[in-house]
Amino acid sequence: MYLVESKGGAIACMLLALFFLGTWPAIITLLERRGRLPQHTYLDYTMTNLLAAVIIALTFGQIGDSTVERPNFFAQLSQDNWPSILFAMAGGVVLSLGNLSTQYAWAFVGLSVVQVISSSMTVVIGTTLNYFLDDRINRAEILFPGVGCFLLAVCLASAVHSSNSADNKAKLSSWSNDNETGREYASFLHIHWLNISKDLENGNVPVRKAKAGTATFLIELEERRSIKVFGKSTFIGLSLTFFAGVCFSLFSPAINLATNDQWHTLKEGVPKLVVYTAFFYFSLSCFVIALILNISFLYHPALGVPKSSFKAYLKDWNGRGWAFLAGLLCGFGNGLQFMGGQAAGYAAADAVQALPLVSTFWGVILFGEYRRSSRRTYILLFSMLFMFIAAVGVLMASAGHRK
Repeated sequence: MYLVESKGGAIACMLLALFFLGTWPAIITLLERRGRLPQHTYLDYTMTNLLAAVIIALTFGQIGDSTVERPNFFAQLSQDNWPSILFAMAGGVVLSLGNLSTQYAWAFVGLSVVQVISSSMTVVIGTTLNYFLDDRINRAEILFPGVGCFLLAVCLASAVHSSNSADNKAKLSSWSNDNETGREYASFLHIHWLNISKDLENGNVPVRKAKAGTATFLIELEERRSIKVFGKSTFIGLSLTFFAGVCFSLFSPAINLATNDQWHTLKEGVPKLVVYTAFFYFSLSCFVIALILNISFLYHPALGVPKSSFKAYLKDWNGRGWAFLAGLLCGFGNGLQFMGGQAAGYAAADAVQALPLVSTFWGVILFGEYRRSSRRTYILLFSMLFMFIAAVGVLMASAGHRK
């Protein structure tokens, strides 16, 4: 079994995990904005997410000889370590619920704000729990100022969302006032989109796209996407975001308990669950919960999403490759986070929760978020990102070394 044992190796794992975990939400959001049903996307995503855990377990978890203190993945499967397994599976359950919630919250609140709020809550709650579970191996005088930066980022994220929503309302109001036949034009957009969507995918029709950030862009986006948000309260999105933040706060401490047995739940002589075995059970429970919920959502969708069926899902190959890629990125990202956390402390590994830096980059580049917004929104946005940059640096500086 291969373990990351150096501080430098742990930080390298965290940085790579940061990129992976910040990129996969952008892919899921892109598919939703192109009209793919979230139930279809999440079913694809969850399969490759489990596949990543299996690959990690069969490679890193099997490298080298198995010892009593450090058994390989296969050796641990037959050991009496169910208390630790249950902790790992509980972490997978809350992660699955959190990811499922954010998939809908991204449509209502936006990729950048959802990631900032949920990640900040994860750090404020989860990092504090991990600090005590890790027997305080991280330097508190550095760690908790970093937590404070994340807490400030939550406040700034809420302000960014409020300001950007006001900007969008002003754009749509101005557009409506300038177009007396607004409803007729919106209907025309809908019909026009249905007629050319197939040709657009094949690249056969040259289309003049609306400029990002304009009222026309917002209307066209609403026509394409699978989750309709116009006329719905943003309270729904914020509620989903805060629920996801609570879920994300708990999965890392659960893995911490599974791999380090701080509560002494294992029988005497039974080795602790290695990080790769814990990650496998973690991902397995995540897969099962996602499978049950999303198959249910196919026939009983939430938030006005169109109904589907398992047969329709199997036939839907539009964007499936991207959904598979998203699952792999998330799976390997979580695995690298846990590998780094086992070496340098899970509290420091929560530095990967600065993933909104990456998500915001993709949000601006791919989706045109905050284009043509007010000066106030831009100031709040940059202030929010500055808090995240400061926070990730401080959390990494607090990294300790597990004895």
